[in-house]
Amino acid sequence: MLLIFKVSLIFFLIIFNANSQNLEKCSWDNRKGIPCITISKTPNSSAYNEQGVSKTIITKKEIIDSGAIDTNDVLKLVPGLNVFQSGQKGQQTSIFTRGSESNHTLVLLNGIAINDQSSTDGLHDFGQDFVQTIQQIEIYKGANGAHFGPSAIAGAINFVTDIDYVNSYSASGFNMQNNSVDGNYTKITDNGWHLNFKGAINQSKTDSAIAKGNEDDGVRNYQVNFNTSKLINDNLKFKSTLYSRKTKADYDSSATEEEDVTADNRMYALQTALERVEENLEDSLIFHYHNYDRNYREAGDIDEYYSESLVAKAERKAKTNDKISYGYGSEYKYDWGNFENRPSGGSSYSAATNGHMKDLAIFANVGYKFNKNQTLSIYGRSDDHNTTGRNQTYKLNFMQNLGQFNFGASHSTGLRNPSLYELYGSNSSGFSGTTNLNPEKSKTNEIYGEYNLSENLKFSSTAYRATISDRLELDSSWTAIENKQIDLNQEGLENEISYQGVGQSFSIFSNFSKSRKTTGGHQSRRPDLSYGLNYIKKVKSTLYGPFNLNLNYKYTGDYLDWDGAKNSFQKSTDIIDISLTKNWFGNIISLNLTNLLNERYEKPATYTQDGRQLRFGFRKSY
Repeated sequence: MLLIFKVSLIFFLIIFNANSQNLEKCSWDNRKGIPCITISKTPNSSAYNEQGVSKTIITKKEIIDSGAIDTNDVLKLVPGLNVFQSGQKGQQTSIFTRGSESNHTLVLLNGIAINDQSSTDGLHDFGQDFVQTIQQIEIYKGANGAHFGPSAIAGAINFVTDIDYVNSYSASGFNMQNNSVDGNYTKITDNGWHLNFKGAINQSKTDSAIAKGNEDDGVRNYQVNFNTSKLINDNLKFKSTLYSRKTKADYDSSATEEEDVTADNRMYALQTALERVEENLEDSLIFHYHNYDRNYREAGDIDEYYSESLVAKAERKAKTNDKISYGYGSEYKYDWGNFENRPSGGSSYSAATNGHMKDLAIFANVGYKFNKNQTLSIYGRSDDHNTTGRNQTYKLNFMQNLGQFNFGASHSTGLRNPSLYELYGSNSSGFSGTTNLNPEKSKTNEIYGEYNLSENLKFSSTAYRATISDRLELDSSWTAIENKQIDLNQEGLENEISYQGVGQSFSIFSNFSKSRKTTGGHQSRRPDLSYGLNYIKKVKSTLYGPFNLNLNYKYTGDYLDWDGAKNSFQKSTDIIDISLTKNWFGNIISLNLTNLLNERYEKPATYTQDGRQLRFGFRKSY
């Protein structure tokens, strides 16, 4: 590991000591503190192939205007993502992207993977993430192994924690047990340091997580984010982020085990980066560390999970001329972790794991413009893992512009390496990890198009088909993980009509998705159909004055799930959320109404979701 860090430092000296050309004092500088728009660059891409990446950006303003409290409030509205939370806020949450497995979505912090390696199958628990200190959320759908590395079989979600230059504080809620407060403060010192502090507290107390439960469950969440940046010269910037969150929640393990079940989930991350920008060149070097510390207590039983990660990543992006751009870089990631289940009383089950993983990757890309209307993009990445060996992922993309019509096609691959538990875990029921497992692999084909019906109205559509092989699952005796010979086939069609006008905008979307085993069986928790509407309007009222309206509607079709006795199809849902905001003497007051139709539903089955809630908010900028 020390050798890799030395190599990274040598790479840093090479790319940052080259001669620099002076830049104009652009928004990247921001030394005067002018609020800037956060736009992060996709890893392993360059100037002429950035458009070949399917990317949805949700800005800080959109997060605030929606009235969102946690990441689930934001992500549940994104077409192609299906959110399943085992109860209300703070409960364990999985996201299924395009019908793939819940551990096929890679989660990142400022472009660095942060999936918890102490979890049994490497999935990320979105129920622990609240949004007050997040500056931007990026969603990448489809196989993105060439951009982000292992586990991005179905896609990736990137949380960006950048500086917010709007000093503010806010509070919202509907009673003393259900509320949120947060604050943001940025100062630019005389010697050019940009110092930003964000903090938030959320608490919620609602019905039992278990359907028809007998007691209330609740959660308390704390977030702290400290960002710094400084221009070392006109071309070179230093950046650093310290991110911390703690979520303590009441859990329900079963309908008969509700009381005295708690979870304490802590996560810390430290990230330091150097960025250099020239006229035709961008360089970056990132050092990253994070850890997870989780505890679960149930009637005297204690489950402890702990993991740590170290990452060093260096990348260069360049333009050769007006036809060719390219990029290359390297990433080293070292993960280690353990967990232990310690039973007490009458319980006899126990489980444990302890081990490490390391992965060294090199990656490169080329974008070639045949002319102003045609672009070919090639992306590739090679990962050398300590148990699965060397594996490659790649992506080929072609884009064509025909006036008002843009279309393209891509072929991409992905992989997921086994988790620490799948490699080294054990339990009292006879399970033992297997170290000679192959990684899961995927191949995805996409065809997409966009037609500008007018200056303000456009229609877009994406059709995709994916195959996942070498799936990692328990064997028939439940004693080990094995690579299954039965593949998964996934296919779908995503459509959207969007309008952007003066004072109002809307998008209407539909998503047809099918996830099946090659033997024909349905995949659990994968609805075949969803559609919805997102509508924003600036209303001019003679009675109340001007205010903003946000309306979000999403229909989710029925899906197969375990209902406690058997696999059965669960009912469809229609969820409508409304948010009203108004500028009142320089302050923003808001009213958020979630689940307007008061749907009483379970998603997943046996876990109840919140009914209708009315939330008031106040935000002050200074």
